[in-house]
Parts: sequence; C-alpha cells; structure tokens
Amino acid sequence: MYSMAVMEPFEGLERDFVSLLQELYTLLERKGYCQDILLCNGLEPPNYFNIRRWTSPEARQQAQEDPEVQRCWARLGHLCHMRRVHETLMEVDWKNPEPCRKRKTQPEE
Repeated sequence: MYSMAVMEPFEGLERDFVSLLQELYTLLERKGYCQDILLCNGLEPPNYFNIRRWTSPEARQQAQEDPEVQRCWARLGHLCHMRRVHETLMEVDWKNPEPCRKRKTQPEE
C-alpha cells in the first residue's frame, strides 16, 4: 500500500520544511511504519512529491494514531501547502495489468 502527497513549502521556509521531513521520515522508518521517497520538481516555487510505501495496513493505522507522528504532521501544516494527497494507492502489476476500478469498500487485508 502506498500514499502520495504533493507539497509546496511556504516562501522562506523551504529549509525548515525539508528538515522536518527528514525528522518525520526518520521517525516513521525507525518505528517500522513505512519507507519514504522524496522528489522535487526544481521549479520556483518548488513542489515536493512524497511517495510512501507502508509496511502494512496495520502499520499505517498505527502511524496515524502515534502521538509523535501526529505532532510532526501538525508542524508540517505550518511549513507548506498540502497541494494533493492520495491516502491509498495500490501497486499495479504492469506486466499483467488489470483495469483500475473504483472500489466501493476497502480491499480485504
């Protein structure tokens, strides 16, 4: 299970923004919740793209309830515009793709 976010740091706060992401990613990885990849488009103003691979649906739930993680996420809101968030993305087997359909319910875990 993956999540993706598109973020734009507030003007003058990009260094603080990246520093907080480093703190957050270190915390999430140390607790075994997920692994993160951070990408940037290099434009002005820059957009950062976070791709997060959750270790399990349970790990995602635990992270969402973790007070340390919640504090980091709250601080992040003071450093950037959250342009877009996709909470639940599923990997597609591109060698044998199936059409991606809207689900009425969460996938069974």
